[in-house]
Amino acid sequence: MSKLEIIVEVHQLKKQGFKIAPIARKCNLSRTTVYDYLERDYEEVYKWVEELKTRKRKLDPYQDQILSWLKEHPDLSASQISDWLEERCSFTDIGDSTVRSYVRELRENYYIPKVLSFRSYEALEELPKGKQMQVDFGEMKVKTFEGKWRKIYAIAFVLSHSRYKYAEWQDRPFTTRDVIRCHENAFQYYGGITEEIVYDQDKLMTVSENGGDIVYTEAFQAYKQERGFSVYLCRAADPESKGKVENVVKFLKRNFAKHRVFHQIETWNEQCLTWLKRKGNYLKKRPVAVFTLEKPHLRKVSSLLSFENNHGLSITRTVHKDNIIKYKSNRYSVPLGTYLPHGDNTVYLTLREKELIITKRPEGVPIAEHDLCDGKGKLIKNTHHARDRSKGIKAYMDTITTTFGEQDKIVLFLEKIHEKYPRYIRDQLQIVQRAVKNFPDYIQAALDICIEQTLWSANDLHDVSQHLARIQGSESTILPSDIPIPDASTIPFTEKASLRELDGYLKILGGE
Repeated sequence: MSKLEIIVEVHQLKKQGFKIAPIARKCNLSRTTVYDYLERDYEEVYKWVEELKTRKRKLDPYQDQILSWLKEHPDLSASQISDWLEERCSFTDIGDSTVRSYVRELRENYYIPKVLSFRSYEALEELPKGKQMQVDFGEMKVKTFEGKWRKIYAIAFVLSHSRYKYAEWQDRPFTTRDVIRCHENAFQYYGGITEEIVYDQDKLMTVSENGGDIVYTEAFQAYKQERGFSVYLCRAADPESKGKVENVVKFLKRNFAKHRVFHQIETWNEQCLTWLKRKGNYLKKRPVAVFTLEKPHLRKVSSLLSFENNHGLSITRTVHKDNIIKYKSNRYSVPLGTYLPHGDNTVYLTLREKELIITKRPEGVPIAEHDLCDGKGKLIKNTHHARDRSKGIKAYMDTITTTFGEQDKIVLFLEKIHEKYPRYIRDQLQIVQRAVKNFPDYIQAALDICIEQTLWSANDLHDVSQHLARIQGSESTILPSDIPIPDASTIPFTEKASLRELDGYLKILGGE
């Protein structure tokens, strides 16, 4: 809609009796702009709009430059363009909102849509009871009873199967000792411990991921060994790996802490525990019990319309972010990549006896077929819809194998590290490849040592290769035994030791 049409619509809505606020909402304008448009008559508006078409704008001299940036980098944001204008063109006399409007117009006029990259997700089966716990940290500013603002810090725990939560707060940043204490409190609260705990790469617990050979802080390493739980460390910039506890931290901030007045940390933690019992871990009533109370208030219908049993009729569903659709309280998978951000994620379901057929268009080619499940709350997943995590790994391993002379040994070694580090196999292979490149003369001997000592780690292979190279290098620098070494007693010395007067020593010792 052109600006002239918008102004005309504003005047028409005003004549129909609409007030300023509804007009602003309907036309997606600010109230100030609505007032401004209403003060103009039609001839003035027409003249003003024509002037807008021909007026020069501040960014016009940089239009070609901005277009070249957009064509080269379609995903470039207006904020980055504003920064580049300042950095590369020394142009600062403009606001960010003006740059955004200008860039938006250029994208529309020259058909340069913004390219968005997104990650494909797949639904996962629920973990068994007692298998996993997730841990994360949060912080926020709260208002004290004195009217001041204070930053407080939280650690949150959640059981992955039941979503049962525990949280603890501090009025200072956490230390490793604090983290261990909170773990003990959480285990007491739950009455037990899980086999595995999921963490982010936090410096309180871990020093380095190190290609799967995780290096922990000294205190946390001792605690982990004492309690005997395994650690699942999230990869960098991958919050989805612990999405359950990420949501718990948000829930903790928004539902418990938001707008709550802070007095002291002890009281705050007591209130948090009460909130967990009252709200955080509160189990809602069963739907059947709620439905019994609601049924008398439902409006009666004259006849029964059955859609799900009509074989010739399609039912629409929306594909979720994790590439599943929901049908009769169950989740059914679709091929990875079916979900499109900001795209049309509607699919059509057709029932054929005991089979569910999913298509992108009515009566189109099926993209997924599943046997109908009679239960509830289950994930029905086709293995072909999952991400092929082994894709590329075998080719990578074959490439490394060809660089070794005795290929049977390297094949055995790679199989062992793949078995030991399935999540970090690509990182392990990169370390092996780096060792081959840096120490080609010693890599085969290092491999023999690793196999003999059952050192199934790429880091060990790299370290052994480096050690062998260092030893060989030091041996090559040893002087030959036939070089004559002069006798020090036969060398004449011409330098004489300096003598100091006795008075100087007396002054140092405090004497007269």
